[in-house]
Amino acid sequence: MAEGGFFGRLRAGLQKTRQALQGSLETVFSRKRLDVETLEELEEALILADLGMPVTEKVLQEVSNRVRKKTIAAGEGLRAGVIETIRDLLLTSMPAEAPGNAPLPQPWVLMMVGVNGVGKTTTLGKLAQQYRKAGERPLLVAADTFRAAAIEQLEIWAQRAGVELIKGQPGGDSAAVAFDAVRAARARHMHRVLIDTAGRLHTKTHLMDELKKMQRIISRELPGAPQDIWLVVDATTGQNAIAQVRQFHESLGLTGLILTKLDGTAKGGIVINIAHQFRLPIRYIGIGEGVDDLRPFQAAEFAEALLSKE
Repeated sequence: MAEGGFFGRLRAGLQKTRQALQGSLETVFSRKRLDVETLEELEEALILADLGMPVTEKVLQEVSNRVRKKTIAAGEGLRAGVIETIRDLLLTSMPAEAPGNAPLPQPWVLMMVGVNGVGKTTTLGKLAQQYRKAGERPLLVAADTFRAAAIEQLEIWAQRAGVELIKGQPGGDSAAVAFDAVRAARARHMHRVLIDTAGRLHTKTHLMDELKKMQRIISRELPGAPQDIWLVVDATTGQNAIAQVRQFHESLGLTGLILTKLDGTAKGGIVINIAHQFRLPIRYIGIGEGVDDLRPFQAAEFAEALLSKE
């Protein structure tokens, strides 16, 4: 696979995780024999990268099966076998179509949810800019009425991306803002409605109820909407991300995940862990600050970039 372009940036963005894996895995992949000791070292390295026990056990089982069938050999053959196994595990949770490629209802309504500080507003702004560049007419919606700074931040993104924005007053009813936005999008024939919601702890039931209220009110104006509810997760939070996904999914019925700040963690294996546990498609990953560093998730590229040789 070519080293330039996005694949090169993906490898660079995963550098902390790659470095954490390199020492132990390079020893494993340099062995001449596939014995019990080699597999134990492989197990330890994968767990340390936050792949989690269930995923690690599946990788070891698949690799062991291939060893018995003699379809992979020691050394680089083992590396290839691990990469292929992780890729296949990820593909089981991927949607049939990449985000944006399937025919969209109009308007397509997205609610972006997550805890405070994960990068929801920035991620939504980047998506708006990407959709605008693709020739679409997205509408940004500042429904995080709890933080005036969030409204201001989304205003800046709307100006930067050259897209329209609907906002409410600080402290106002966020569900009412979302309702007005969907109504306006229908009248103006917008392609997408991108709703920024207030960050909230996944353990606070009354805050989750407010998101459910927003869901209900949007569906009254546009039956079947919101078509997507994506959870933004900060990859640097490690295992705490698992609890976030579980609570938001149980409350709202998530349709996808976005993992941000992968460039800031040595635990990038959490991506594989989450995908395997919840069978939710990972729609995008963030591997840097730039607009182009938020990219549609590709299972094969991710597995290759994570484990390929320097």
